[in-house]
Amino acid sequence: MAETRYRGRRATSIENELVRVTVLHEGGHIAEILDKQSGVNPLWTPPWESIEPSTYDPRKHPEYGADAESKLLSGIMGHNLCMDIFGGPSAEEAAAGLTVHGEASVAAYEVAATQTALTQRARLPQSQLQLERRIALAGRAVEVVEAVENESATDRPIAWTEHVTLGPPFLEKGATQFRAPATRSLTLEEGNGDLELYTNRPVSGGFTTHLMDQSRETAFFVAWSPRSLVALGYLWRRADFPWLGVWEENYGRTGAPWNGQTLTRGMEFGASPVAETRRQMIARGSLFGVPVFRWIPARTRVEVRYCAAIQGGLTSCPAELARTTEGEVRFEC
Repeated sequence: MAETRYRGRRATSIENELVRVTVLHEGGHIAEILDKQSGVNPLWTPPWESIEPSTYDPRKHPEYGADAESKLLSGIMGHNLCMDIFGGPSAEEAAAGLTVHGEASVAAYEVAATQTALTQRARLPQSQLQLERRIALAGRAVEVVEAVENESATDRPIAWTEHVTLGPPFLEKGATQFRAPATRSLTLEEGNGDLELYTNRPVSGGFTTHLMDQSRETAFFVAWSPRSLVALGYLWRRADFPWLGVWEENYGRTGAPWNGQTLTRGMEFGASPVAETRRQMIARGSLFGVPVFRWIPARTRVEVRYCAAIQGGLTSCPAELARTTEGEVRFEC
């Protein structure tokens, strides 16, 4: 497929009769998973102008803020891959040019595509990693294979989080519903480094993280909009990504580029439970007895698989996203 433009950005789209998926060439973000019947894309498009991260200059672009997150925010959209950190860099890493959530969020990707499948590739020189993502459509399902290769001669502890961010009009305060099979949870109030622990009960706060049900081979989340009757869900191997973080912005951030104008929710499944620096991640080690990062051995390639699915015309929030014995991915109501 030929290169196109999406919200002013270099992009490539693939589609079938039911679904269209669009990825950005810089940052690699999955910007669009569109249900073609309803015209709904649940993924977040920021209310500010989006630019290519390679063109970001802190002196020329103060509208994106003035910290280690600004370059990311200048080009962020939809589903963002956090690699090889989940959270902010240390002061020394930031001074060396590392951005919030790591290089994958701002890297330039090579993209090759057919009508219904594409491959993204990027090299992350600061992390000494090679990254590949393959996306293929199968009916309403979006099948994804991600592979990371460690180019260095040392074993690497990394964070690896799929930061899926939803936005309006799919996301509505007090209306959009969510389902996920979590068994233990904790909350981290924004601006407070202390973790408050809850077990088997609902939690709320600036950021919550949830341990996926360890009795299940797969984990998932489902989001459903009662206005559009569209559901979006993601399904993954729990062994790959045991954690689901939930982050919300409810018009509370008044600094640039948020300016008190943003409603969004991140459904962040990954190898790490909490957005924190690399040092904090390694020092934490585990939570509830489950590791909070994963290893990529020296000169080794590691691969994960997950999928998304989108469907309209659903009059209630599905209870689950699952694979059938026939291999199909479908919502279970």
